[in-house]
Amino acid sequence: MVGTMAMQLPFIRASRMTRTAPHLVGEPRADDEVLLDAPDARLSPALVAAARGDHGPAATLLLATRAAGEWERRDRYVTRLAAFARSRPEWLDVWLATAPQDPDALLVGAQLAVDRAWRSPARAELLREVSPLITAAARGDQRDPVPWRLALDHARGAQAGHTYFEELWAAAVRRAPHHYGCHVAALRYLATYWHGSHHECFDFADRAAQDAPAGALVQALPLRAAFGYLTDDCGPEVPRERLDAAADRAIALSPRLPAADPWPARMRNLLIFVLVCLERWPDAAEQLRLNGPYATSFPWDQVSDDPLGHFLRVRDEVRAAAAGDPSGHPRSERGGRVRPGDH
Repeated sequence: MVGTMAMQLPFIRASRMTRTAPHLVGEPRADDEVLLDAPDARLSPALVAAARGDHGPAATLLLATRAAGEWERRDRYVTRLAAFARSRPEWLDVWLATAPQDPDALLVGAQLAVDRAWRSPARAELLREVSPLITAAARGDQRDPVPWRLALDHARGAQAGHTYFEELWAAAVRRAPHHYGCHVAALRYLATYWHGSHHECFDFADRAAQDAPAGALVQALPLRAAFGYLTDDCGPEVPRERLDAAADRAIALSPRLPAADPWPARMRNLLIFVLVCLERWPDAAEQLRLNGPYATSFPWDQVSDDPLGHFLRVRDEVRAAAAGDPSGHPRSERGGRVRPGDH
């Protein structure tokens, strides 16, 4: 069924962080408090209870997402709960001990195990040990695509060939044809397998978005391909119009998602990043308005060791540029400037 599996996800903090941002003269200060990686209203009580050692709310939350087939939220909640368990695992240990066959506990446990394995110097050996955990999670509920997102990530980490990858991909899309997490995992595999061949990644992302409903998160997959290109250091040029088209598709998706809400903040932060790289200042300003006070570590942690501080600087740049004083692209603190033409 599932062979060796693993994953790599951008670092996600499990805590809330705030910072008061500098403001422009005459600008209202109502939104100066910015929240980094804030959980939504459904996840927050589960994290608070987990901090007290109580896994009950987390179990109830994940059971609800599974019963309702809310696969996008389930994926996000699993990664956040596992991230929390990296430093506070006691509640998860109790959950797994008292309900060892619970599909939701198995999934969080598998997520945590692959997170730890990926960060270890003994990655390859640990990934082999983790594989049965993901297999068990995949068998827990045959409808659930999230364990298959883990399998697709493993294909990248194990440098698996296309045949094995395509078997996993077929299993994933049978369960959820438009699941964003699985598509991102596939896109990252393609980016690794065809390093520098960004056109293939855009082709895959564009096809997926064209086939998906207008309100599906997969509409933002070309945006993810654009981000990969803009932050890569090799490969042929991608035409500017293709980057703009990816941004336009995500702009069309954004109003369909709740405004000033933690749930779509990650997509909007990514969209703001790309729009600033493209110097589309009014569009970036509008996404900041829709985004509200919610900063997310990704994508800013890809260019800075202080993602919140970087977000605040970019926010000020966007506001200044929208007012007629463009200040340039978001500067990377890890080696120069992020520009559409950088390779």
